[in-house]
Amino acid sequence: MPSVGAEATIDERRRGLGWSEGRASVSGDMAATLGAIELEARVAALRGSVRHDGADAVADLGVALATDAGPVQLRARTIGHVFTGAGSQMNYGEFGGDARYALGPVELTAGALYAPPQDAIGGSNLYLSALAVIGIPATPFTVVGGIGRSSGTVDDIDRADRLRPGGTYTDWRIGLEHVSGPVTLALNYVGTDLPGDRPVRAIGDRRHSGDRVLARVRVGF
Repeated sequence: MPSVGAEATIDERRRGLGWSEGRASVSGDMAATLGAIELEARVAALRGSVRHDGADAVADLGVALATDAGPVQLRARTIGHVFTGAGSQMNYGEFGGDARYALGPVELTAGALYAPPQDAIGGSNLYLSALAVIGIPATPFTVVGGIGRSSGTVDDIDRADRLRPGGTYTDWRIGLEHVSGPVTLALNYVGTDLPGDRPVRAIGDRRHSGDRVLARVRVGF
């Protein structure tokens, strides 16, 4: 059965980087499962994002194939990012997979996503990540913590700064979520170790790649 949701956040951040000019954003998403195949789509407002050459919105379109290997769920996935309102061609795609293990209220996920060399991102991009989700027993609260590492090759320094302003870097987040029926309230602290002394092209939007506390609300059905 398909699921749908809507979300509002004070800043659309991904991998520690601001995608909505440090301003509030709204998004809508939909997901469906057909046997082992998972389909998902999400559209988010970007508010004329400098990082994406003035884009007003992005649509993330994904397909995944899931299977179980004992207690571990494995997924292979591909994602296309399609931008509207950008001044130039900003679309790019990436593929990879993850492994998820759950034991009681604890869920651990390790993943990798690779964007092969593309003009829109000035080279290639590899993102390695680890995520822990821990439900607090007998409460509606969940603790979430994650870390990721972005690296890759550079063919065009101007475009490479788009996803890696200043080069290879690490991002992290830790947060608390409260779930009540279809409503999720979340508060997260996100940050990066991007050095502030490296020269970054304008598209790297260095102003919106530092530490920040984020609040969001989501309604899902």
